[in-house]
Amino acid sequence: MTKALIVIGVLVLVVLAVVGQYIGVKNSLVSKDEAVKSAWSQVDIVLQRRADLIPNLVETVKGYAQQEVTVFGDIAKARSALLSAGTPADKIAANRQLDGAIGRLLVVVENYPQLKSNENFLRLQDELAGTENRIAVERKRYNDTLREYNTYVRQFPNSIYAGWGGFKPNEAYFEASEASRATPKVNFAPQVPAPPATPQPAPAR
Repeated sequence: MTKALIVIGVLVLVVLAVVGQYIGVKNSLVSKDEAVKSAWSQVDIVLQRRADLIPNLVETVKGYAQQEVTVFGDIAKARSALLSAGTPADKIAANRQLDGAIGRLLVVVENYPQLKSNENFLRLQDELAGTENRIAVERKRYNDTLREYNTYVRQFPNSIYAGWGGFKPNEAYFEASEASRATPKVNFAPQVPAPPATPQPAPAR
C-alpha cells in the first residue's frame, strides 16, 4: 500500500511538473506570437504609407509621360493587390510586384529630364525614399522577431508543447525582393556632355 502511494505521488508530481512547464511555455509562445503580430503591424503601416504616396507620384509622372500606359497599369495592379491582401504572406508577395513596378517607373523618369526637375516630383521622390528606408528598418525588426518565435517553437521540449497548444512555425519572412535591390537610382544632377574625341594622328608609313 505504501509503495502504491509513493508511485501515485511521484506520478502526480510528474504530471504537475509537465502541466506547469506547459503553462510556462504556452505563455511564452503567446507573448512571442503577439510580438510577431505587433512587428508586422508596423510593417503594414509603412507599406500603407508607400501605397498612399504612389498615386500622387504616378499622376505627376503622367503629366510628362502619358504614353507609358503599361507601367502605370502595372503599378495600379500591384498597388491594388497589396491593398486587398489579407495575410502577411500575401502582402509580401504583392509588395514584390510593386517593387518591380516602381523600378520600371523610375526607369521611365530617366527619359524625361523636365520631370526630374519638377518640384512636386522631387518632394514625392524624397518622401518615397524615406518610406523605403522605414520599410527596411521595420522589415528587419519583423524578421528578427519572427526568427526568435520560430526558434522557440522548434526547440525541444517547446516543440511538443507548441503542438499541444496549436502553435506552428511561421515562415512568412519579409525578405527584400530582387526588384527592390535593383531599383535604379534617379540621378537629378545635370547631364554633362562628353568632351569630343581627340583625333589620333595617322601612323607613319
